Amino acid sequence: MDSNTGLFAIFKREWQRIVSSKICIWGIFVTPLLSMVILLWMMSSGLPSRIPIAVVDLDNTSTSRSLIRQLDAFEKTDIKLKSLSFREARQQMERMEVYAVLTIPQNFSKDAVSGNQPKLVYYTNNAFLISGSLLFQDLKTVSTLAAAAVGLKTGIAKGYTELQIMPIVQPITTQSHPLGNPWLNYSVYLNNMLLPGLLQLLILMFTVSALGSEIKAGTGTKLLKMGNNSILKVIAGKLLPYTIIFSIIALFFMSMLFYYNQFPLHNGFWPMFANYFCLIIAAQGLGVILFGVFRNYRLALSISSLIGMVTFSITGFSFSVLAMNPSLYALSNLFPLRHFFLIYVDQALNGIPIGYSMYQYAALLAFVLLAFFFLGVIKKMFKENVYES
Repeated sequence: MDSNTGLFAIFKREWQRIVSSKICIWGIFVTPLLSMVILLWMMSSGLPSRIPIAVVDLDNTSTSRSLIRQLDAFEKTDIKLKSLSFREARQQMERMEVYAVLTIPQNFSKDAVSGNQPKLVYYTNNAFLISGSLLFQDLKTVSTLAAAAVGLKTGIAKGYTELQIMPIVQPITTQSHPLGNPWLNYSVYLNNMLLPGLLQLLILMFTVSALGSEIKAGTGTKLLKMGNNSILKVIAGKLLPYTIIFSIIALFFMSMLFYYNQFPLHNGFWPMFANYFCLIIAAQGLGVILFGVFRNYRLALSISSLIGMVTFSITGFSFSVLAMNPSLYALSNLFPLRHFFLIYVDQALNGIPIGYSMYQYAALLAFVLLAFFFLGVIKKMFKENVYES
């Protein structure tokens, strides 16, 4: 067999193209690894803490000061400004030096004991969704605690015991048990999807680029001859180097996420590695499909980048697809990252038997099978070797 033809010859040729291209080196090697370092470093604290807020205490009594101390004791809250002027606190919030303002009204303690129902007023800056939501939780909690404390103090003043008062002050007690991510660690929540999402985006773009660049360079016919006129050998030989490289990067992601940072991985290494590997070949299959559908290098590359970016929103890890329009819910199944996310939740977070995830594994492999229907179109494009004007 001629060493200049066949799958291995195409594999070797593509590998040389990768290592000699600055775009490939930066896009395939540097970008995912640098992104991983930056994202893990940014979210190294897990949950945002000590978010600055302002307090306007117009009551200035022992009760209001105790309330402020309770609020400052919360891990997520840092009282940066104590003021008697709401205008000053508002200006600090407008300058984004604080992210919330709590106002304790005049005669708060007196009205609370006399039963006049004083109001605690708080403002949160929800232009910053995460900080605004976290501060809202703390402010709501401290206002509930304040109401309970006032009710307890009033009841004791009327001669009731604490055992008699508590069922009235807090008739229902709740226990919260967050599953999968009990630490509410934003790195667990985000990085386990942002990094695979970035990987999918890069795979889509480089798959289309690997095929389209041959037509642009006018080497499609030559490539077919190297593959003994077999488009399957050509596609496999060209994409195999990328599959190996991205699989190694996926292993590095897993080592940093699940072993170095000790993120939950209940079902062990193999189900999650299979998930990453299926995502890689599914994204390559989708890249082949896009190239075959649009038959235009530049358009297919643009659509690949668009799909890669939209997938972060439609996957369901930040906003549930069940709450989306039914058409978008159905459309989400056409994105490989959606199935990756479902497998990740079941295998890494929930630890359920792998059999329950077989539908999602099969869905990822379906992208590869569908790509076979477009091999004839791509072979024709290589033979004609006409680059769009």
